[in-house]
Amino acid sequence: MHKENTLYYTISNTYSSLNKRTANTKNIWLTFHGIGYLSRYFLKYFKHLDSEENYVIAPQAQSKYYLNGEYRHVGASWLTRENLEQEIENMLNYLDVVFEAENLSEVENLYIFGYSQGVSVATRFVARRKIKCGKLILHSGKIPQEHTTDDFEHLSESEIKFIYGTEDEYLDSETFKTEEKRLHKLFPKNLEILPFDGGHEVNRDIITDIAK
Repeated sequence: MHKENTLYYTISNTYSSLNKRTANTKNIWLTFHGIGYLSRYFLKYFKHLDSEENYVIAPQAQSKYYLNGEYRHVGASWLTRENLEQEIENMLNYLDVVFEAENLSEVENLYIFGYSQGVSVATRFVARRKIKCGKLILHSGKIPQEHTTDDFEHLSESEIKFIYGTEDEYLDSETFKTEEKRLHKLFPKNLEILPFDGGHEVNRDIITDIAK
């Protein structure tokens, strides 16, 4: 007879950061990469920002694998549907430690940014841990179905940005219409949708505008 057992153990993981946090820091970014990235490479999308004013933190998804079926380049994934709730809790426990290590609980100018799969990470972290932030930036990804408007009531004073490429193969017109309705329902008062000409790619220009 098959039986699946659960056990608990301690592990370690890395995270990456860009620039230095000083008295001149204007914006602190907590960024969540998409599937297939490593956090240190995801930081390249923020290197063009003013290094004196922007401090960027990039947590690392723990499930690493070789990309493209070749044993050369390594990427990572945050979650799959396998043991989803257990994996979400593991992920949140890790993010709690990052949040504490960087002393982010009292930061007023905190920007939380999720790209692609990172959208589900950002929204789950914000919703389940009731994280407050100045801006929640959701780029080219879908919000998990379990979320309701009540999950984000604590963000009533935050700016919510949804960025997407009009040629994104993962957000075709019908898919986006459905997602847009959910976005307006979840964030009825403070949502701004920012489309751009392009596909499933990080838009540095919009990131620059948001950082101003």
